[in-house]
Amino acid sequence: MATILLIGTLDTKWAEYAFVRDRLTDAGVATIVVDVGVQGEPGFRPDITREEVAGSVGADVVALAEAGDRGAAVATMARGAAEWVAKLHREGRCDAALALGGTGGTSLASQAMRVLPLGVPKVIVSTVASGDTGPYIGESDLVLMPSVVDIAGVNRLSTRILANAAASVAGMATTTQPPDTGTKPVIAASMFGVTTACVTAARERLEELGYEVLVFHMTGAGGRTLESLAHEGYLAGVLDITTTELADELVGGVFSAGAKRLTGAAAAGVPQVVSVGALDMVNFGRKDTVPPQFADRNLYLHNPNVTLMRTTPSECAELGKRLAERVSAATAPAAVFLPLRGVSSIATEGGPFHDADADEVLFSAIRRHLNRDAVEIVESDKEINDPDFAIAMAERLHQMVKATAS
Repeated sequence: MATILLIGTLDTKWAEYAFVRDRLTDAGVATIVVDVGVQGEPGFRPDITREEVAGSVGADVVALAEAGDRGAAVATMARGAAEWVAKLHREGRCDAALALGGTGGTSLASQAMRVLPLGVPKVIVSTVASGDTGPYIGESDLVLMPSVVDIAGVNRLSTRILANAAASVAGMATTTQPPDTGTKPVIAASMFGVTTACVTAARERLEELGYEVLVFHMTGAGGRTLESLAHEGYLAGVLDITTTELADELVGGVFSAGAKRLTGAAAAGVPQVVSVGALDMVNFGRKDTVPPQFADRNLYLHNPNVTLMRTTPSECAELGKRLAERVSAATAPAAVFLPLRGVSSIATEGGPFHDADADEVLFSAIRRHLNRDAVEIVESDKEINDPDFAIAMAERLHQMVKATAS
């Protein structure tokens, strides 16, 4: 029988958790209820008490309550819950996890659930599911389900939402998973809409060569996930065609992956082929959300919810420097490929972001700062989405992986 962990504050939301627990029982799955409340008494007895949760990280739940610091209490109970979630999963007693909450409950439960491996179902019915969910989801496959109403009572609307959540988690936990052959070496590739043709051609060539290719969308979380997989030794190689997140990190766009972007493969000794895909752009949301200081810049409406801004020559100089310095730390074979005719589908001649001068500044900075003793540089008189350019990168990475494995 599958087992679902329920992680929640049974002092304030016990009725909602009791409802969900009973729905899961009716669906034929077992439950383990973990109480992470610190104030009033729990509405029913949990399987894992708040004292056990706090004690797992050396804390006392009474002291947490008496201190009156809600933020500190949430942080402590989140760490304790994460310890219990990891323990139960190791013991084979966690097939999925479900929580309900507002900002505090979502923050607490999401931290606990993120210790679960990718593929283990994790769902939170949350009041913040339609806002900025990045801080809660991180690099996980956590699902945030809109609660519509607050988690504040069992009523005719909340029961529909909670029943749906329970049914979905029960279904995820009990479905038959496809077989995992796990025999092919894994390559991670980075993609954006404006580099899709390039990554597709490269992926298809790598698959012909016997690899399994994981393609990540470079929206911040995608880059962070790619980096974490490289650090964890999960990858045979990295095809980092689309390094656009560096531009958002530099200028303040919405898709920054942080300062660790383009460092995982180098630190872990993973072969990598890197290019400059979409370094012609910084990403913002709707056009009315673009910061006012950029009002006179070259803006392009990618879709109603995404506005792109062309990077300037001075920005390109810094981007080239950062890319070169990070790749130069490589401890395994590495190469940087430069498409001299355009770094995205809209930066080619005649395109809205075509700027040969800015591109040349980018390329020159890479040439100047790249450690040629550690990293190969390959220049091509093609644009990034040319199939020949894509296949050349794929085949060079294949050679590197083979040389490293031999």
